[in-house]
Amino acid sequence: MGSDAVELDVRRTADGILVVHHDPFVDGRSIIDANACELPSHIPDLRAALDACAGMWVNIEIKNDPREPDFDPEDAIADDTVAALRERETDDRWLISSFRLETIDRSRALASGIRTAWLVDEVPDDVIATMVGRGHTALHPWVATLLRSHIDVCHRAGIEVNTWTCDDAVRMAELVDWGIDGICTNVPDLALDVLGRAAPPAVQTAGEG
Repeated sequence: MGSDAVELDVRRTADGILVVHHDPFVDGRSIIDANACELPSHIPDLRAALDACAGMWVNIEIKNDPREPDFDPEDAIADDTVAALRERETDDRWLISSFRLETIDRSRALASGIRTAWLVDEVPDDVIATMVGRGHTALHPWVATLLRSHIDVCHRAGIEVNTWTCDDAVRMAELVDWGIDGICTNVPDLALDVLGRAAPPAVQTAGEG
């Protein structure tokens, strides 16, 4: 469909396999309590998904929420994710993101050459100090709470802004006018149409997986 990138959500199974799935449950079971071979065939392992994304850059969101059954307080899932990416020796193709700061801190400590991004529902007041102090590359705010001032202040600090999840053409055009760096969307064809009409070529579109 012409997207620049793909966004994938990563979780771990009972037998330690990284798989791509947004929710912690499938077919009434928690993924962390199932072996990979027991999951439906439409749930790929991370390595197969990365292979399918050859030629694109990939935003790998590590799901590690304290409210969910697969929460990993030690952030070992970051170790496994980085190891899978490092097998491919193409650090510039990857961006690791998470709502949990400690998870992306761990990812950056393991592989400083791989870009890292902090996912947020709302942009905190101390976002610049947090991002710069921890060395992260990008901020990923929810589109409903994103303001132009957030983009401006991040750009002044050298931080990229990629928003999630925008499927509305009017809002996309507004974000492009504000100077957004990337848009995560379920409708990359619509985003590309908006970009073709209104955007500088630097704006990236990422289809969500």
